[in-house]
Amino acid sequence: MPSPKHSVSAAAIVLNEKGEILLIKGPRRGWEMPGGQVEEGESLKDAAIRETKEECGLDIMITKFCGVFQNVERSKCKTLFLGKPIGGELITTPESLESGFFPLEKALQMVTWKNFKQRIEYCLDERYHPFYIEF
Repeated sequence: MPSPKHSVSAAAIVLNEKGEILLIKGPRRGWEMPGGQVEEGESLKDAAIRETKEECGLDIMITKFCGVFQNVERSKCKTLFLGKPIGGELITTPESLESGFFPLEKALQMVTWKNFKQRIEYCLDERYHPFYIEF
């Protein structure tokens, strides 16, 4: 029997002191929260921190685990965290053509890829924590 092939990712919903949300503009999906694949031997939390640093230059502190979105058919698990910036400077990279902090209402209008808007809304509403969403 072949070993299963699963994809696990971690993303951070990062809020600054003004309550604005960090978004990056990727080359394929447009505006989204920073995040990506968890590497072998890496914790989910550390992956969210690393991906944020790699994609936009910010150092963050994770403040809360929010939940999981699982695409059962494609064997993908997306873990989501809340975080806050603690250092670094916003930069652009091949993965992040633009980045910035935006008021929540504006940010939700900017995010258009699949269920990314729902992920942000669930992370920001503590009534859902922790959540587990299958799709």
